[in-house]
Amino acid sequence: GGFKEVVAMVSGQSVYSKLKYESGAHRVQRVPVTESQGRVHTSTATVLVMPEVEEVEYDIDPKDLRVDIYHASGAGGQNVNKVATAVRIVHLPTNIKVEMQEERTQQKNREKAMKIIRARVADHFAQIAQDEQDAERKSTIGTGDRSERIRTYNFPQNRVTDHRIGLTLQKLDTILSGKLDEVVDALVLYDQTQKLEELNK
Repeated sequence: GGFKEVVAMVSGQSVYSKLKYESGAHRVQRVPVTESQGRVHTSTATVLVMPEVEEVEYDIDPKDLRVDIYHASGAGGQNVNKVATAVRIVHLPTNIKVEMQEERTQQKNREKAMKIIRARVADHFAQIAQDEQDAERKSTIGTGDRSERIRTYNFPQNRVTDHRIGLTLQKLDTILSGKLDEVVDALVLYDQTQKLEELNK
């Protein structure tokens, strides 16, 4: 029996900043009810904590755009060469450029170019946010590797040990009832201390 995989969503104030330290391998040591010799069995649960990413449509400030209108080149009928229908839009802060001359009217080319540049600019900033998130994950306590053993729960001794900071508490029952504050607060303090030391180097 048991579960092979469980996915859960936790909501509330500052949830990720508190629970991000739970990523890694959690080792459980216990004596199963079916164990007649009283031997301790060890099992492991691997945890990955990720923040929920909000889907945000990026609004472009018109002041950040430069729009150039020019004569399209190539096939497209008489209208192509007589009227300036091709459109080039440049997003000045990122220097992302889109040129469009597929359509026969300037308006349609402008609409298409705007759709593309909005998507490219949004993707640009999404990538920056992802890079920052990856850097944050690497800077947290431990390697962030899901196989890294971070904590052991020993039922016979009512003991919890967090291997990253060397914290041992003889109150497994309390922690399993949901009172994680003592462990989380110690991890937050350790993490902040490490980051301050890095800044002072």
